[in-house]
Order: sequence, then C-alpha cells, then structure tokens
Amino acid sequence: MARVNIRPGEDNMVSLAKGQSVSLAKNNGDALTKVIMGLGWDVKQKKGFFGSLLGGADEIDLDASCLLFNAQGQPLEAIWFGQLRSEDGSIVHTGDNRTGDGDGDDEQIIVDLPRVPAEVQTMVFTVNSFQGDTFDRIENAFCRLVDATTGQEMARYDLTGSGSHTAQIMAKLTRSGSGWTMTAVGAITSGRTFHDMMPAIVRTL
Repeated sequence: MARVNIRPGEDNMVSLAKGQSVSLAKNNGDALTKVIMGLGWDVKQKKGFFGSLLGGADEIDLDASCLLFNAQGQPLEAIWFGQLRSEDGSIVHTGDNRTGDGDGDDEQIIVDLPRVPAEVQTMVFTVNSFQGDTFDRIENAFCRLVDATTGQEMARYDLTGSGSHTAQIMAKLTRSGSGWTMTAVGAITSGRTFHDMMPAIVRTL
C-alpha cells in the first residue's frame, strides 16, 4: 500500500489514488483537532437534442455515511442521514442532499478527533445511491478531507470508474499512535444504505 506524507500547512494538497494513505498532522507535529470529510457529485448531463429538451439531467440522491469500528473490527455506531450525530457528539453529519446540485461539497461529515471515544480504532466513510441509481449516471464525484480549523483541503480522492455499482467505500481514518491516517479505499459494492454494504465494509478494515 503506497503512503503519501503531507502536512496541512503545506501548499501541495495530495490527490490520493486507490490504496494510498496520508498521515494527518500539523507542521508543528500536533495532531489535527477537527476535520471535514466532504462528498460531492454531479449528475451526468444527457447529450444531444433530446437531452437538452428534457433538461439535461435528472436528480440523483447519494448519501454519505461514517461507520465506527473498534480494534477487533466490531461495529460501534453509524452516522448517516438516519442519525446525524454520534451519541457523544464528536461526529456530525450536516444533512442529506438529495440532488447533487451546487458546487463544492454536497454532503459533509464533521469529526472532532480528540472527542472520538478511545475505543474507536477506525472510521469508514461510504457513499451509496439511495434510489438505486448506478454510478455510471454521475460525474465529478469526489471525497476530500479538510482541516476544519483552517479550511485547507489536505487530501482528495476522486470516485472515478463509472459502472453498474450503486455504492462505494470512499476512505477510512485509522488511529496511528496519537494521530490518524487517511486511506483512500475506493472499493465498489452495492446497497441502498450502509446496512447493505456491511460485508464489503468489514473486508476493508
């Protein structure tokens, strides 16, 4: 597994490839405190005269989720559109976007890292098509990690590879000493919610 080291204070944001990891730390060696995992996507525009006549594109509802696991790989909690806050409040989902309209992040999950319970070893971030639309109908899809205290984008992973899948495991944050490491997973699977994806999610731990 390739590893890319970057510090948020540097200008060069890292674009991760599938399987790459980035260690998350500030220039002075301190751990990050609050990060945002952002998800963005656009509906692929229909081409030709009839595409323009019909408005070019339909709406597609993608959903971001964050699954928490302990060191033994046992699930602890899920933050998604059905539960927008973790029980301790350390992780907050900003809400469901059902269309992908607008620029930038369409959905965000904010993580207050020092408040994440010590028993949480891994946080897995997923995206799924709630209505069953396949990924070959979307474009410009990405997930990115942002330092919430500075607004600086630290790492980005493009959800490339159109296909008939309806879900994808985007990335994971894993405890690494006193800090965290982000890994771009990019595993494709199927499911309308994270519940359907659990066997595939567990295999990425």
